[in-house]
Amino acid sequence: MIRISCKNERFTYDMYHIVKSFLPDAEISQKVDPEQELLIEMTAEEEPDLEEQACDKKVRWTFFHCREAEIADISEKREQKRYINKKLYQTLVKKTGEEHAWGNMTGVRPTKMIMERLEEGSSEEEIIRYMHDTYVVSEKKAMLGIEIAKREKAQLDKLDYENGYSLYIGIPFCPTTCSYCSFTSYPVAKWQNRMDEYVDALLKELAFIAEVSKEKHLNAIYMGGGTPTTLSAQQMDRVLSFLEEHFSFEHLKEYTIEAGRSDSITEDKLRVIRKHGVGRISINPQTMQQKTLDVIGRRHTVEDVVRIFHLARELGFDNINMDLIAGLPGEHPEEMEDTLRQIKELAPDSLTVHALAMKHGSRLTRERAASTEKQNYKQMARELEEMIDMARKAAGEMGLYPYYLYRQKNIAGNFENVGYAKVDKAGIYNILIMEEKQSIVAAGAGASTKVVLPYEIPAPGSKNGRMTNLIRIENVRDVGEYISRIDEMIERKGEWLWH
Repeated sequence: MIRISCKNERFTYDMYHIVKSFLPDAEISQKVDPEQELLIEMTAEEEPDLEEQACDKKVRWTFFHCREAEIADISEKREQKRYINKKLYQTLVKKTGEEHAWGNMTGVRPTKMIMERLEEGSSEEEIIRYMHDTYVVSEKKAMLGIEIAKREKAQLDKLDYENGYSLYIGIPFCPTTCSYCSFTSYPVAKWQNRMDEYVDALLKELAFIAEVSKEKHLNAIYMGGGTPTTLSAQQMDRVLSFLEEHFSFEHLKEYTIEAGRSDSITEDKLRVIRKHGVGRISINPQTMQQKTLDVIGRRHTVEDVVRIFHLARELGFDNINMDLIAGLPGEHPEEMEDTLRQIKELAPDSLTVHALAMKHGSRLTRERAASTEKQNYKQMARELEEMIDMARKAAGEMGLYPYYLYRQKNIAGNFENVGYAKVDKAGIYNILIMEEKQSIVAAGAGASTKVVLPYEIPAPGSKNGRMTNLIRIENVRDVGEYISRIDEMIERKGEWLWH
């Protein structure tokens, strides 16, 4: 048990995630007490990874603290947090013997920070020094971030920030829910009878977006989920035909459908997608190990992945992405090596490599929490790093270069997810969702619209006067609620969109 007690709640979030990155199994409680003496106090009860000497059970001892006097000379609240985060990280490094390549970073968008400094005119050396001094990021990861930020900038320079926007279309259904997944998705078998209703509501929302956005330039369309190809060929044709009828594609630079799992993809669906001019699709195996597919709940075979991939090529798709996850249950570097060998034979145009994150609410996280087997997270982190490096090398051998990067909470070793692509096949939408430089208007259950304003306003719900130029408009997640409340979803968008 780790107890975090703070005078101010603004420190607790980052501290929780820094501790969790070193001690994934630790039970962590947090308390905000404005009357306590110390600004921050962190105590433990018999935590083997932190103890320097043996102690009896339920003996509380403080292994980290910070007094208000320590940050008295730091005026900016952001800098105060950075000081405390760095001090906590260094304490955990000393007591566990571990170091993380991304240091004490808790944010998911390190390249956004790097790009800002590139745009300000900072040199590579200055950025590397800043990332190390502020977040203890290794030179290797800082260089990766710089390489990716430069490629992102080259893509984003083609876009119209002022008058342009991108469109996200959410299809929240899946054949089954994978064990590692925490996204809200709905088994297609249970919702089959209401999918036409969902499409009706979706098209109503899209009609509103098209009408209020007719003076804007649509730069990218991305259909994700869930699994978009859980729609029937007829439903897919209906949605794509509607887009052609209601939106101008004059300024469209990318059109993506995340076809996803091969157990949902048919030749008829691929033909419909191809007929409507979709240029980029994803066929995502996550692994090419059959035993792992069975364990994580993917109801398709490795042979299905290969068959669908070749079928897509035969139908003329020349921009196919594939997703892999490093660190799936029971997999080690040997399995990753075999998976990468099979992927290289298929030669996709882009490859996205995820480090497994133990997401709150996923079946895999619940199973590990209930297991009596002791997890060796140090060994897991070492193997995960090896698998990530293997994937990077394999991508290079396929002529794929890193073009976008993001991070997730609760990854062993605090690693990252990287997208690799051929020079002319980088996913523009993937970059936009990370860099937040252009508005993304989202339709569908659980979809999140991000409106980028040309000015700053007080952040909605902020208690400390924080400013933002990004407004989020969330649709309800529940499919039934989305269908019945579609007029409310449209009204929400009308309050902010393009005003």
